[in-house]
Amino acid sequence: MDTENLLGQFLRARRELLQPEDLGLPVGVRRRVSGLRREEVARAAGVSTDYYVRLEQGRERHPSAQVIDALARALELEEDATAHLHELARPTAGRPHGQGGQGGQGGQGGQGGQGGGPEQVSLRLLRMMDAWPHTPAVVLGRRMTVLAANMLGEALFAGHAHSGDLVRLVFLDPDARTFYPEWDRVALNTVAGLRQSIGADYDDPALVELVGELSLKSREFRELWARHDIRQKTHETKRFRHPLVGELTLHYEALTVNSAPGQQLVVYQADPGSASEEALGLLGSLTA
Repeated sequence: MDTENLLGQFLRARRELLQPEDLGLPVGVRRRVSGLRREEVARAAGVSTDYYVRLEQGRERHPSAQVIDALARALELEEDATAHLHELARPTAGRPHGQGGQGGQGGQGGQGGQGGGPEQVSLRLLRMMDAWPHTPAVVLGRRMTVLAANMLGEALFAGHAHSGDLVRLVFLDPDARTFYPEWDRVALNTVAGLRQSIGADYDDPALVELVGELSLKSREFRELWARHDIRQKTHETKRFRHPLVGELTLHYEALTVNSAPGQQLVVYQADPGSASEEALGLLGSLTA
């Protein structure tokens, strides 16, 4: 994974995803590049083409906040992607590299990467999750490893080769497309959420290992990673096809854990009185 010119890589990837008509430009009959030309982005952002070329090539790495905002508007970036672009241009001190291992009910994270200890889940948070016997809940680390889960949260993701690692589950598990009926949407959001979670900390050894492994083993991951999509995991409705209880439609909320930067508490719920609520109840009784 090339980390020498992250700003330029991001700008180029987002430029290639836009089409001239997205900015109200004539399509033309001959275009040698996919997406927008560099000069088109530069013009839309109000900077010189030479300056923009230097940004993409890594010869200029610290544009002003005003230039970053102008580029974000030209590239039609959403709020999360704009914040990420600012972070690439003004990187802050690196965060500790925490390698999260799989946690069972009341579990804790595994050993950290170089320069960081294990990602610990607080005892108070574990007790709070255990007090929700009818609500699946998991704590995710920065690379979407499951650091801890209550009984129902563990049961929701049980039975897969990569139950404790949600990124590998999506792209490497043989039954991922069965477990996630809307796999394409889940895959897109998973990669975008992974990029959002790690920010600009691409020198994390465990992340390098993860991206390298998935890039070799999954064409879909390679293509999605190259898009540089950024999207914070907040809330969504997600469908599952569970091997024990069948179809589930669950709404989740992802909450940041302020006492442990980088961790997320993800809580799932079914609509009251729905078939999914009945299936969750059955799942709980089967795993109690």
